[in-house]
Amino acid sequence: MSYARLSRWFTGCAAALASAFAFAQAPVEVSFYYPVAVGGPITKTIDGYAAEFEKENPGIKLRPIYSGSYQESIAKALTAVKSGDPPVLSILLSTDMYTLIDEDAIVPFDDVLKPGDQVWAKSFYPGFMENSQTGGKTWGIPFQRSTIVLYWNKEMFKAAGLDPNRPPQTWAEQLDYAQKLTKRDAAGNVSQWGIQIPSSGFPYWLFQALAIQNGVNLMNAAGTQTYYDRPEVIAALGYWVDLAKKHKVHPEGIVEWGTTPRDFFERKMAMMWTTTGNLTNVKNNAKFDFGVAMLPAGKQRGSPTGGGNFYLFKKTTPAQREAALKFVKWATQPERAAQWGIDTGYVAVTPAAFETPVMKKYVQEFPPAAVARDQLPYAKAELSTHDNQRVTKALNDGLQAALTGTKTPEQAMKDAQREAERLLRTYK
Repeated sequence: MSYARLSRWFTGCAAALASAFAFAQAPVEVSFYYPVAVGGPITKTIDGYAAEFEKENPGIKLRPIYSGSYQESIAKALTAVKSGDPPVLSILLSTDMYTLIDEDAIVPFDDVLKPGDQVWAKSFYPGFMENSQTGGKTWGIPFQRSTIVLYWNKEMFKAAGLDPNRPPQTWAEQLDYAQKLTKRDAAGNVSQWGIQIPSSGFPYWLFQALAIQNGVNLMNAAGTQTYYDRPEVIAALGYWVDLAKKHKVHPEGIVEWGTTPRDFFERKMAMMWTTTGNLTNVKNNAKFDFGVAMLPAGKQRGSPTGGGNFYLFKKTTPAQREAALKFVKWATQPERAAQWGIDTGYVAVTPAAFETPVMKKYVQEFPPAAVARDQLPYAKAELSTHDNQRVTKALNDGLQAALTGTKTPEQAMKDAQREAERLLRTYK
């Protein structure tokens, strides 16, 4: 071989080696859809997580994409799947599990877990895993999870002659308190409502708590059957409607999800039902002494769980899935899950998180942080079925028809059940 040819050969080898080395060093990119659904500086927290994780794992590039509401996020994720360019990882509602499976969009975490990961996979609260597992596989990992809790203004309780440290324990007490807390002028105009339960955004979720408290959850565990027209469910809707129509302690019509916390801050009402994910928002913005409690009991206590899970998408490389799993494990470590709960108000998703020194100190100083955790033994899986968005929409439409007075609770729930049965017929 001539010197010139040998030189070109060495140059080519060097270039190939350099290219291979550069390829080997290129970070694995993990695109990560993240919905923003409640108040507070959550995007800053997630950006901080990404920077911290990348610093500890220089071979991985985490790219958060803030994808709007939960509803917008699932729509964008499924559109991306159909276009062949899905995210690697997403936080989507735990109730989206069946939809994501039916669309062949995700893989179970079992496919990427190593033998040593099993202890971690079993470390989450069982109540949160009800909406994360099906068919013997784990499809979602709990992250920003919640239950519904009752918030109340202690100053208003005191002014109404109520014990400011004793929230209502039952439906009857809740009504009695709300009557005492509602203020009207001589013309009958309300300046302070006794209670608000939001009926936009997630009406099914707030209503599901009432149904559970009256003894019936809204669906079966397989996601193939709903129970919207059960007498107990109709009666639960009747209680909600009566708060506004009959007792006039609750605003009539649709109560907005997004503005309910602000109404609370502005002293427009004394009690509200909303997610524990608003806890830090309330703590930072309520300029009065407030309390947080488990929801009052009907026949029993109860709340659906709620919030989002991590999901791994299918059309991704093994290296991307492995990198995504590394981040999921990192984000759910006890100390980090504890700090996440403190920063946001969501429930730290493992018992171990509540045993960390930082969480123990926080709960001691701010006992409301433990309310949602303490309610978990009474919690049930959030409404989730096959064709979940349309099955849930049937219920939401029925609820809003009853709350606005265009249908009776009985007719609204019978119509919703008929539509749900039509949608689920092919899955039975």
